[in-house]
Amino acid sequence: MISLNNLRPKKGSTHRKKRLGTGQGSGHGQTSTRGQKGQNSTSGGSKPWGFEGGQMPLLRRIPKSGFNNDKFRKEYQYVNVSSLEKYFNKGEEVNCETLAKKGLIKRNLPVKILGDGEIKKSLNVTADAFSKSAKEKIEKAGGKAAIKSEK
Repeated sequence: MISLNNLRPKKGSTHRKKRLGTGQGSGHGQTSTRGQKGQNSTSGGSKPWGFEGGQMPLLRRIPKSGFNNDKFRKEYQYVNVSSLEKYFNKGEEVNCETLAKKGLIKRNLPVKILGDGEIKKSLNVTADAFSKSAKEKIEKAGGKAAIKSEK
């Protein structure tokens, strides 16, 4: 019966470690399979990662342009006006709690309403941010678009 304490590799699948520098009779003595001379024959002779024989390394050849401002980026969850039209009834209050109950948002992030689609119902929408077109569409339908006050 096989159990964790008697697991073994399959016969012939593993090899003995090459024992270097253990005398002439070992077959790996004297130069320890490193050859006679050259950069890698002694300790410390290896080249650093990415070294290309003196050629300009790839990581230094490729262009390093661009700018990343993730440190100050504000991340939002997005809800389209068409979703508000689909999931809410006329005159209903729309805020983070009601959006979460309907399954339109999941994470605990600020909510931004975007203007994709049409809305004909008048809704009172409270969110952290609105796109211009979303605000116009909500107000045109007779609703209110209010930005949530910071606590």
